[in-house]
Amino acid sequence: MSPSKNSKLNAWVEEVRAMVQPDKVEWCDGSKAEYDRMMQILLDAGLATKLKKRPNSFLFRSDPSDVARVEDRTYISTRNKRDAGPTNNWTSPDELKATMRGLYNGCMKGRTMYVIPFSMGPIGSDIAKIGVQLTDSAYVVVNMHIMTRVGSKVMDVLGANGDFIPCLHSVGKPLQAGQADNGVWPCAPIEKKYIAHFPEENLIWSYGSGYGGNALLGKKCLALRIASAMGRKEGWMAEHMLILRLTNPEGRRFHIAAAFPSACGKTNLAMLQPPLKGWKAECLGDDIAWMKIKADGRLYAINPEAGFFGVAPGTSYKSNPMAMDSIKENAIFTNCVLTDDGDVWWEDMDKPCDHGIDWKGRDWKPGKEVGAHGNARFTAPAKQCPVICSDWENPEGVPIDIFVFGGRRTRVMPLVHQATSWDHGVFMGATAASEPTAAALDASSALRRDPMAMLPFCGYNVGDYWQHWFEMGDRLGSKAPAIFYVNWFRKSDAGKFLWPGYGDNARVLKWMCQRVEGKVGARETPLGFMPNAEDLDLTGLSISKENLDEVLKVDAAAFKAEFGDLDGWMAKVGEFLPERMKKQVTEYKKRFGG
Repeated sequence: MSPSKNSKLNAWVEEVRAMVQPDKVEWCDGSKAEYDRMMQILLDAGLATKLKKRPNSFLFRSDPSDVARVEDRTYISTRNKRDAGPTNNWTSPDELKATMRGLYNGCMKGRTMYVIPFSMGPIGSDIAKIGVQLTDSAYVVVNMHIMTRVGSKVMDVLGANGDFIPCLHSVGKPLQAGQADNGVWPCAPIEKKYIAHFPEENLIWSYGSGYGGNALLGKKCLALRIASAMGRKEGWMAEHMLILRLTNPEGRRFHIAAAFPSACGKTNLAMLQPPLKGWKAECLGDDIAWMKIKADGRLYAINPEAGFFGVAPGTSYKSNPMAMDSIKENAIFTNCVLTDDGDVWWEDMDKPCDHGIDWKGRDWKPGKEVGAHGNARFTAPAKQCPVICSDWENPEGVPIDIFVFGGRRTRVMPLVHQATSWDHGVFMGATAASEPTAAALDASSALRRDPMAMLPFCGYNVGDYWQHWFEMGDRLGSKAPAIFYVNWFRKSDAGKFLWPGYGDNARVLKWMCQRVEGKVGARETPLGFMPNAEDLDLTGLSISKENLDEVLKVDAAAFKAEFGDLDGWMAKVGEFLPERMKKQVTEYKKRFGG
């Protein structure tokens, strides 16, 4: 019996039930009792391992074919291919739905179909959106409990006539009578995995994967791909950004939203601990920001998620002590090492592991093969973070003062620069780049461009996305956030990092805040405004003048050598390139004498 008064929702659930043919249907209420019951189901199926060393925490191992987002199986499906743009995989809705209906037919036999009503963002916020995920995975249910707001309160807000985003998911492995998972992670072969988005209908269909962003449809699928397209239509922004509050000694608060591609220290920055006297940092979100212009003309952001779904390898008390403290209890771990004393371990943790069970379930000792998969994950409630901001669930959001873009570059790109205008800042974000591998240091190697860190997540044409950024700037006018670009990863010729990074990145953020206040100087360069050495607070920092000069240097010849790569990136966007972006490219080259 459905607890919902929403006739549209009830009709959709019944339509899907008839197609996927589950043994039964359960509506999720979001309670602790439900979470515990789901986890017991997973323990009984041999899919979860209870961790002796961490209260109420569990380890999972996925199938080796199901360990990460499958970008080549991810589609933006629109009637017109032009609307998906040159950076997305496209298939027509009719063709894709026909293929997927064939796969969905009877796919939940032998399983339960769970109905998960969830809110992305604080329940009832005018920036929040409601989704309903149908899934045959109890693993998805427990992760959605942590990552979103699930249950009865969401149903109350939805009411009889409220709108919701339908999210259909199946692991794609029906069970025959008497059959069970018996410790084998359920998923379909890679060629049958589909992660499909239909932005014209605000609809998500996912089939064949039980892992991460492929299966937790509130995360990248709804919160970025569908929400970015909704934001364009409705005049707001959905961005792949952390949100951080920095408070100066005088008590002034600055809110920073920062977009970095993977492996660029995003979660570390979100949970930053400043070494600067009197400065305080608080985390509002580590991955996604939804932003709306409010009555005062400023841009306000919420974190639509309720938890952290972080990459485990590399997370340590050295790199991110606040993340480590966030996962002490009530956490889910996937594809980590199970230690002999009943804890989890991964590479670059604070202590070594001499023996355990690896992510594939094999007896393991350190050697040629890693123990934890490179994309091993932890899922933990955001409220457990010691530096979570008191306003992280404020339905009004927080006003954004600063946008930060960045990439991972061992050479060429300096530590920080500031845009001279909003349009220049959009250009900086649109051309954000990382080196493809640490070994690719020759000037001819192509950079991996990742505009606003949204390349895999923009739910529509990237040229239209940039145009939306330009238009949001027009609406914000003088109240638009200042825009900066950072690179923490410059190395010397000997391969040593020139900047200490981690908490010391707060020194760069302090300069940004003082720029917003008009309290600190800068020098004008072809890249934009950059700090003079004396503009950065280096109190207590041991860095040589030579290294500091190097990270603050603009090598015009090196930037000119990359014009060809820049032109190639813009050519990829081609006919969809906004005129204002063309103008920025021209002006950028002119400033470097090109």
